[in-house]
Amino acid sequence: MESLIGSIANLGFPIVVSIYLLTRIEGKLEALTASINALTQVMTQKK
Repeated sequence: MESLIGSIANLGFPIVVSIYLLTRIEGKLEALTASINALTQVMTQKK
């Protein structure tokens, strides 16, 4: 928790929030990409 507060003090609140959101969204984007690839394969097999 202290490192988070230190980061906010050194980098500024908007930068810390941006970094936090980007790291959270990255995992969800990878899962979404995998789902789209799986759906593409299923649709290709059904043709």
